Amino acid sequence: MRKTKKRKNRRISNAKKKRMIQRNIRLGVIILIILCILFIVLNLMKSEVFSNDYTENEGEAIDKYRPDIDVELLSVNPYSRPGIKTNKITGIVVHYTANPGSTAMNNRDYFEGLKDTHETKVSSNFVIGLEGEIVQCVPTWEVAYASNDRNIDTVSIECCHPDETGKFNDQTYESMVRLCAWLCLKFDLDEEDVIRHYDVTGKNCPKYFVENEDAWNQFKTEVGEELKSYKRKNFFT
Repeated sequence: MRKTKKRKNRRISNAKKKRMIQRNIRLGVIILIILCILFIVLNLMKSEVFSNDYTENEGEAIDKYRPDIDVELLSVNPYSRPGIKTNKITGIVVHYTANPGSTAMNNRDYFEGLKDTHETKVSSNFVIGLEGEIVQCVPTWEVAYASNDRNIDTVSIECCHPDETGKFNDQTYESMVRLCAWLCLKFDLDEEDVIRHYDVTGKNCPKYFVENEDAWNQFKTEVGEELKSYKRKNFFT
């Protein structure tokens, strides 16, 4: 009788152990699945946040603030539009043409002519003219020859000016503010990411903004205010 009871207790104990092992296995499998999912999600987030590939914000909320741009792309050539892909855009570089009185198309056509003259390598993604017109010469996802070692991760803007002082007239200035703000919106940047050619190489470019620091700081402030107005209207965070 006692042996029968012991065998019964042993069977019950073994059944409990078996159920416990099965529960632990199921729990382990569930934990492993959760960990695998977390690993996949974290890697996707990491690749999204830390990717060095070119990306841009798109959609109606971005396009509604796009200034009027005349797209006059250069021919692909080694001297002004090499066709090299940019990395993730981390800055916007402001330049001046150093060619008083010239128009946006004058400068665009000069860049285009370099494929024939071979005299130098230079270009810009955008040129803003004396009447505020904006001409796009090179896509933002391609390198323009404007900002030396920052060509690969910046968008460049050449700005026309009426005289040797390099000071921009009101029409050019207003288009500069709008274009810079829109590009900031497009690439998740802010006014602190708008820099001068001078800040990259020490070159006196754009001349007026290098020689008048207060004017440069005021320009960045206006870009920031314009950008904030876009975000408020579209409930950006």
